[in-house]
Amino acid sequence: MKTTGILRVSLILFSMVLPTTAHGNDTETLSMGVARLDITPNQPVRLAGYGSRKEMSTGIHDRLYVRVVAFEQGMKRLVLVSTDNLGFYSGTFPYMLDAIKAEFGIAPEEILLSAIHTHSAPTLTLDAEKVHPNNVRYTEFLRGRIIEGIRTAMSDLQPVQVGVGRGSGAAGVNRREERPNGTIVLGRNPSGPHDREVLVMSFQDPGGGRSRGLLYNYATHATSLGGANLQISGDLIGIASDLLESWQQGTTVAAAFVGASGDIDPWYRVLPGFKTENGWIPETELLGRLLAVEVAHVLERIDSYGSGATLDSMSKTLLLPGKKRGTRVVEDGEEIPPVPLRLSAARIGEIGILGIDAEVLTEVGLAIKQGSPFAHTFIVTHCNGAQGYLPPQHLYKEGGYEIETSPFAPGAGEIAVKEALGLLYELAGSQSQQ
Repeated sequence: MKTTGILRVSLILFSMVLPTTAHGNDTETLSMGVARLDITPNQPVRLAGYGSRKEMSTGIHDRLYVRVVAFEQGMKRLVLVSTDNLGFYSGTFPYMLDAIKAEFGIAPEEILLSAIHTHSAPTLTLDAEKVHPNNVRYTEFLRGRIIEGIRTAMSDLQPVQVGVGRGSGAAGVNRREERPNGTIVLGRNPSGPHDREVLVMSFQDPGGGRSRGLLYNYATHATSLGGANLQISGDLIGIASDLLESWQQGTTVAAAFVGASGDIDPWYRVLPGFKTENGWIPETELLGRLLAVEVAHVLERIDSYGSGATLDSMSKTLLLPGKKRGTRVVEDGEEIPPVPLRLSAARIGEIGILGIDAEVLTEVGLAIKQGSPFAHTFIVTHCNGAQGYLPPQHLYKEGGYEIETSPFAPGAGEIAVKEALGLLYELAGSQSQQ
């Protein structure tokens, strides 16, 4: 696994930019509230994720949800939002964030608004001519539901204890397949790097009472369904969350956050739909069950819950070197404007969370985890925006889809790792500074 170069760069001097920050008080009780709201469209929409797909949706296989987990400790707040959507592209993140800030007065570093990156959810847009008027109406509807979900979660804040565990998932696989002629295509590369870790954070009432909710983190695209599919679906990630909530008999919310999976696809990928003939189990449902079962096994093995966890968060926007899409390198003399990249970091006790507004390739995420000062680090991609693929430098020589379509120049991934670790180390030291 080729992470050595990234990690070596990452462990140098960490942060050269002052982040915005809001420090919590570790003597205060940590409280949490949760919400789950249906966000399934009630009319046909254009589905996201495949440029070749022009048709409107024709039905609903499984319903879509927004899941909100809100925390409060003293004067500090943190709101984690998981949406069954592709991501907040085309200016829709500022549209959502402005409404959230206006409604709740939440600071930018206190919100992680993420998507599970399902390619079978409505395209979010503010442009009726470019996509479809139904999609504009849906985007407005989603904004209202996110606001409602945050309000519901924040109105139900109760003290909690925190537990964490880890497992290993088999639903995803590296997709950078090398052909005999040396070209890289989207396929299946079982020997390629992949962060298989399944991280689970669980919350209970004090004294070991009922479950208040769980967060889980796994790295895979939600692309078991391809462009020929016209049914609404959360793909394997959404299905996994539905199964976990059903298993918990509706007493908890299972919020999914997708890890560094820019080059990771489901084991079965881009299928035309849900095949059920002759008792066949649809691959999307099979993969969702496989992930849900692993999360459940991890959850059942968590045997220690603690209270008094420090809540803290901070954020930073980087300006990273850019390149033209469709190329691998910046030509001599080219002047390419820098590409902004938003990093959003938080801690809940000894658990670190890093949100990145990009499709982060797995080796970049692994380097952050390996250098992190926290025993457990959630990498949350498609978070607080959507800037495209963020690869490690060595892959630019190989090329391939992720490289050609990336807006970032070689070396941008290494800078992002260094700055991300700077945020995490500052958060890790915040408890001793209070």
